[in-house]
Amino acid sequence: MRIKLCDDELLFSCGKVHRHLFLVMPELHSLLDYEPKVLLAWGESLKGDRKFTDFLMLNGFPELAALTGAIHSDTDALKWLFDNGYPEFGVLSDAIDDEDEAIAWLEKYHCDFLSKFAAACRKDDAAIKWFVDNKLDIFILFIRTIHDILLFQSWDSSDVHRMRRS
Repeated sequence: MRIKLCDDELLFSCGKVHRHLFLVMPELHSLLDYEPKVLLAWGESLKGDRKFTDFLMLNGFPELAALTGAIHSDTDALKWLFDNGYPEFGVLSDAIDDEDEAIAWLEKYHCDFLSKFAAACRKDDAAIKWFVDNKLDIFILFIRTIHDILLFQSWDSSDVHRMRRS
């Protein structure tokens, strides 16, 4: 998914679909909004444990299940985040993937924690140090898990034995 900033508007495309999302939200969501139990379930969901993804879905946290999917390159999950009031989590997924427009969006809308989290997931030393210095151990675990996911995606995309469709 590509994101383009247009003043107070986020233009994004998913395949051939173009939509405008005007950011007239009273508040943006953050991973800091969730109780530790929910965050632990999200961490297990990130690792691929479907039981925890189901827990998130059945207990009122579909946005975290969708964020898991988006981080795992599921474009339907990414689209769901944008269409259902969680654009900041969709943008977070793109920022983790080092998309410049997403990184700029997080900064522009003062999503400081999500911006630092994305930077740490991209292995930015200063951001990782910030999480360590602030004793945010649970998020350090998530960052490590996401490092592993990105590494696997990198290996998978460079596997010459896999058939690709353009």
